[in-house]
Amino acid sequence: MWGAPTVVNSPQFALMAKTVAAGKLGQVAAAHATYGWAGPTWADFFYADGGGSMPDLGVYNLTTLTGLFGPVKSVAAMTSVLTPTRKMMAGHELKVVAEDNAMVLMEHAGGTLSHMQCGFNYFSPHEHDDPNQSLLTVAVTGTRGVMQLAGYDWASKHVMLATKEDPKPKPHAVGTAGYVWEQGASVVAECLATGKEPLFTPEHALHVVEIMTAARTAQKTGSRVPLTSKFRWPVVA
Repeated sequence: MWGAPTVVNSPQFALMAKTVAAGKLGQVAAAHATYGWAGPTWADFFYADGGGSMPDLGVYNLTTLTGLFGPVKSVAAMTSVLTPTRKMMAGHELKVVAEDNAMVLMEHAGGTLSHMQCGFNYFSPHEHDDPNQSLLTVAVTGTRGVMQLAGYDWASKHVMLATKEDPKPKPHAVGTAGYVWEQGASVVAECLATGKEPLFTPEHALHVVEIMTAARTAQKTGSRVPLTSKFRWPVVA
């Protein structure tokens, strides 16, 4: 059993995690991640109860942010249905029940705050599944540096890094080094054969599920929701 998505396997995530751990950014104050597009038209479940933009899209960014900064202590969030009906590929129109617009604010240990936004109402100059897009989708700001991820975190291209010691932004971790977002099963098979442990774990995935559940609770109650689950961290030492 393993957790998805496997974004923590990318060389870009490794570079970002090691940069944070080494203190190159100083004290990390804030991080932001975004993922959105016009929305799927091929299956009704995306818009039904239990679907939504968070488990389809936001799950990637939530895995990245928690992988970088550790388990979340509490969540505040707002979600909405921006487009009340959707015309589907099969020709029928349906009522949207699950959120198609979400913003989640998370408190990590040590005072770091991170924010994720996702939705099915975002214009993008690229198709959401275009692995060649290089928009900056994750940004991390600290007291001594900043870094930004180029490309979606499931198909990332490189990391732009600038620090107090080297303030001109430069690309790092360029290329995939064999990483693809579908590689969960192949990595687990390798681990079974070699005795290694995968970086992605069921506990991490369940923590992300708790964040999404807490975000929906926060929207319903208008309250800040504490979390209880944990996972092994740091993911990349």
